[in-house]
Amino acid sequence: MKKLFVIAGCALLVIGATMCRKPNASVLDDDSKFDPRLSGGMATFLDEGSSAATGVIPALSEHDVRIHELGDKFFEQPFVAAPAPRFGGLGPIYNNSSCANCHHNDGFGLPTFGGVGSSLLMRISIPGEDEHGGPVSAPGFGGQLQNVGLYGVQPEVHVDLTYTEQAYSFPDGDEAFLRHPTYALTNPYIPLPANYMTSPRLGPPVFGLGLLENIPESTIKSFADPTDANGDGIKGRTNYVYNPYTKQKELGRFGKKANTSDLLVQVATAFQQDMGLTSYVQPLKSVHGQSQFSFVPDGEKIDLADSVLNAVTFYIRTLSVPARRNTNNETVKRGEIIFKQLNCSGCHIPTMYTGINVNLPALSSQRIHPYTDMLIHDMGVGLADNRPDYQASGTDWRTPPLWGLGMFEKNNGTPYYLHDGRARTITEAILWHGGESQQSRDKFTQLSKTDRKALLAFLQSL
Repeated sequence: MKKLFVIAGCALLVIGATMCRKPNASVLDDDSKFDPRLSGGMATFLDEGSSAATGVIPALSEHDVRIHELGDKFFEQPFVAAPAPRFGGLGPIYNNSSCANCHHNDGFGLPTFGGVGSSLLMRISIPGEDEHGGPVSAPGFGGQLQNVGLYGVQPEVHVDLTYTEQAYSFPDGDEAFLRHPTYALTNPYIPLPANYMTSPRLGPPVFGLGLLENIPESTIKSFADPTDANGDGIKGRTNYVYNPYTKQKELGRFGKKANTSDLLVQVATAFQQDMGLTSYVQPLKSVHGQSQFSFVPDGEKIDLADSVLNAVTFYIRTLSVPARRNTNNETVKRGEIIFKQLNCSGCHIPTMYTGINVNLPALSSQRIHPYTDMLIHDMGVGLADNRPDYQASGTDWRTPPLWGLGMFEKNNGTPYYLHDGRARTITEAILWHGGESQQSRDKFTQLSKTDRKALLAFLQSL
């Protein structure tokens, strides 16, 4: 059961005074008028415990609360093979059996393959573009490798993950150890195609996504600077992707490469690719056209009732954001200044406003602090997967939101960072930054130990 009380008392007064205020430069810059704890505006959850990522936005109607709670149950529900009286349709090959197994406490999972709590998956494609400009599915394997099979069904492939460590020494003598992942695809059920390309992806946190979905497209486009007109070395770009439900090209907002445009498609595609479950948005089995389809007893029957898909989507859309902590701490304040001096804020933009949402007023006109620009950036060869995805190249990644960053350890245990979970600390994650973020990364390495700790204290406060 998710907690329903998000903000109370004086915090509501602060928000009430700002909800109808239109965004402009002076308002965005004057942080003194706002409670700095409210990362999600009205949709902020004031909880510093292990449930910080599980709050629901306030002011939902009784009906909407029931839909949220129903979606929560389906989010946590393990699915099983068909035929089954309830929750059938899993597989016949898949990555995991429930949403919650990959998104523990609505946050991260483990950067491993094949286990109940494993949250890594592997995208696959071959060179070229499909009819919509996206990746070309690998013949016999589709667009994502399913490494678990029902009883008697061979998975598409087994994925072996190993790491080598490389020490990094700061000028002051402190050390960090960077893990370099290596992935090997073994025991494929048929030979892998020539020139295949893969991309590992760690399941991300799902809180605050309704707010990100509600940021006006014009706002996101205003952050873009593909020619680096301002000369800061940052060239954020939009990624326009195909929406299989609307049949239109739309602004990419979600996914590691901003390769999905809205939450309905994000959820439906996760059900289809991660669990093999079909829906009105994604009506084809992930094994459509493959030999494993013979293990599907109901053929192309839709597995998920429309109400189930809609409830899970609504659940994710109405999850709130963990509140900031220690905002009056002088070290944290110093770290925020350093964050801006290093131009980390050039990609991780602190503040923006959501648009109008008549169906969910709590998401409307909110002054939020996601620390993202929702754009794709060249992050250098060290993080490259060398696999294009629409306009995103093999070195491009979407700027991930930083809100909730300091709660990952409480929420999920050992925290893991970056697109594949290779980084175990925030310091490691920063050191992996290259490409457009190389200058900021290099400035970070030259900070004094005191300033470095201040920056990390600020990031831990988010």
